[in-house]
Amino acid sequence: MISEAIRYLNESDDAVTTVLLGGVMTLFAFLLVPLFAVAGYLVRVLDRTARGDDEPPVFDEWGELIVDGLKASAIAFVYALVPTVVLLAFLVSGGLLGASGSDVLGAIGGIGVFVGLLVWLALTLLVAYAVPAAMANFAETRHIGAGFEPATMRRVLVDRTYATGWLTAFAIIVVGGVVSSLLNVVPILGFIASAFVGFYTAVAAYYVIGHTWGEIQHAPMKEQPAVRGQVEI
Repeated sequence: MISEAIRYLNESDDAVTTVLLGGVMTLFAFLLVPLFAVAGYLVRVLDRTARGDDEPPVFDEWGELIVDGLKASAIAFVYALVPTVVLLAFLVSGGLLGASGSDVLGAIGGIGVFVGLLVWLALTLLVAYAVPAAMANFAETRHIGAGFEPATMRRVLVDRTYATGWLTAFAIIVVGGVVSSLLNVVPILGFIASAFVGFYTAVAAYYVIGHTWGEIQHAPMKEQPAVRGQVEI
């Protein structure tokens, strides 16, 4: 799966154009609109690969692309809010206890902050695990509420197939991050090149997630065994 994911964009007739556009927009993601365009492209990758279509999408129909990316980004933002709000609650509580002037309450506040950091880390990992599934479910319907369907999310997140696919995608992202870090040793040019590497590895990772989602959601129904004693007509 990893080798197919790495070759995914290369098999497109528009590979050079897609990588150039994706890299440039990743570089200017701080302007938000390019970020939404890249997110919209990843949604298309999820949609196609989940349906078994390995032809990479292209950057076109920009209005629809950006709207889809905006919705996908909103889904990811809502998920990311959860660990952030929890951490802030622990930090504020710990700060108030520490400012009370009591050694005991100050110690409790310090312990609370430490526990809050652990909870934040656990929730952040959970969010990182859940967001690709939420994006894949959204890609199927283009309805923002699909990213928060409890029954679907619960079923997929505990599926071993999804866990394996997520770990594979995560490994691709990690390798891409290492390559980007090495490129950043070269001033300016390395930073620019890392944007293209980041886009390429993100597409490869979402290729894996898309195929994983399709395997879970669209696998053909297994034939049910014949009921004993049933007479075929």
